[in-house]
Amino acid sequence: MKLPRLAALIIGLSFIFGLMLWLVNSIYRLYIQIAFTAPILANILLLLIIGLLGLLIYVLMYYFYLLPQRQKSRRGLHSSSRPPLKLPVEKTEAAGETLKAIRQQVEQIQDKVTQQVFVKRSQEIERSLARKEVKIIVFGTGSAGKTSLINALIGQMVGNVEATMGTTEKGETYSLKMKGVNREIQITDTPGILEIGAAGGQREQLARQLATEADLLLFVIDNDIRQSEYAPLLRLIDIGKRSLLVFNKIDLYSDEDRDIILKQLRERLKGVILSADIIAVAANPQPLQLTGGQMITPEPDILALIKRLASVLRAEGEDLVADNILLQSQRLGEEARKIIDRQRRRQADKIIDRYQWIGAGVIAVTPLPVFDMLATAAVNAQMVREIGQVYGCEINSDRGKELALSLGKTLVSLGVVKGAVELLARILQLNFTTYIVGKAIQGVSAAYLTRIAGKSFIEYFRHDQDWGDGGMTEVVQRQFQLSRKEEFIKSFVADAIGKVVQPFQDDWQQEEVLEASREDDW
Repeated sequence: MKLPRLAALIIGLSFIFGLMLWLVNSIYRLYIQIAFTAPILANILLLLIIGLLGLLIYVLMYYFYLLPQRQKSRRGLHSSSRPPLKLPVEKTEAAGETLKAIRQQVEQIQDKVTQQVFVKRSQEIERSLARKEVKIIVFGTGSAGKTSLINALIGQMVGNVEATMGTTEKGETYSLKMKGVNREIQITDTPGILEIGAAGGQREQLARQLATEADLLLFVIDNDIRQSEYAPLLRLIDIGKRSLLVFNKIDLYSDEDRDIILKQLRERLKGVILSADIIAVAANPQPLQLTGGQMITPEPDILALIKRLASVLRAEGEDLVADNILLQSQRLGEEARKIIDRQRRRQADKIIDRYQWIGAGVIAVTPLPVFDMLATAAVNAQMVREIGQVYGCEINSDRGKELALSLGKTLVSLGVVKGAVELLARILQLNFTTYIVGKAIQGVSAAYLTRIAGKSFIEYFRHDQDWGDGGMTEVVQRQFQLSRKEEFIKSFVADAIGKVVQPFQDDWQQEEVLEASREDDW
């Protein structure tokens, strides 16, 4: 009992004792006076006074002794029945919202196999929201001693500690508990990176995939970090992986060399990994020969790593799991968006391919004295509407015409129309007569410009009907430059010859035959 409470109890009891002495004399006199005339009433009054005194004593005892005992009992009960720690609410809610968006996106994926893959992966992430373990991935080169490190951590053999590079072909997962960490620890040994050959490349790809799924990453090296090791480590940190760098095999170095390497690591990784997160260990020390010739094998020296692991998991464990779940859901959502974007691009390209030759036919059938992009506005307006539908944007006829006319004027004002005509005329003149070129050039140019317009509209709809900071002008210029690349021009001209120029040549040859026939008839 604390001193202030004890002093109050003594004062209270002293007051009661003094009061009782005073009351005894007073009550006795009162009792004699009342009992002389009403004995029953005197007895009742005496019992009432004794009861009040007993109640006062009980109140004092309850406040100073019984109440603290009950509060202590309740605190103990509360701590023993404390619910398990929950993941940070904001991060889990964000992950949940991302998964909802992914489910909506998956419905738009046309390939059923890909769709099922995304459904399965989203379900795995949902299950991760309720999982009770923290996932640690051990990552590094095949010779760095990853398996030996795991052996030392869990205190038993889990693999071939003398493994050569390439022995671990798939991720092996083991469980362990750590005092003070509420979650079970799942630790996974990954295939080594930087191995030679196709098989080594496949194993490295698996290792990198496993590393992106880690709540905590142990990146194992056995010397000063090389550029080939630094690059993958930096990529993993950039995507949000909490990492500890484990400098293994320190038993192979002198104390001086070890300190030099540690200093270099901390300097090179400054701003990338905390100095406290760079830990030196000897997971599988080499045997030593004593003076008498006896060989002994030292115990693994990993205490510093265990202490750092415990510190990180106790302080950050819940956040690490929540961060990883949010990261996995965001990455899956981004992958789904990329697939849908490629799918939409293919659909939009088919629309552009169809309308560019429709536009070429319209111009070629009724060629104008001077090519005018505005003449194809009706064709391009319908193209705009169909591309908009691919991207989930409903464009009415008037809006489609407005966009087509606006972009057509931009093509003219930037000199794209003139440049396209000159470029295509120069190429066609190398292969055909001037007459054929003169008749077909406007149609081919119309197809070329319709393609530039269509590609520009794809960018417009991809960015939620926004031309970006540079406006329509910048988008059109970029698409024109892309369409001038030699490989594209060759492919486009080959298609144009088959779909526009060749029909003109065939018609011209037929006209010549008919003309010659008529001359013979005369």
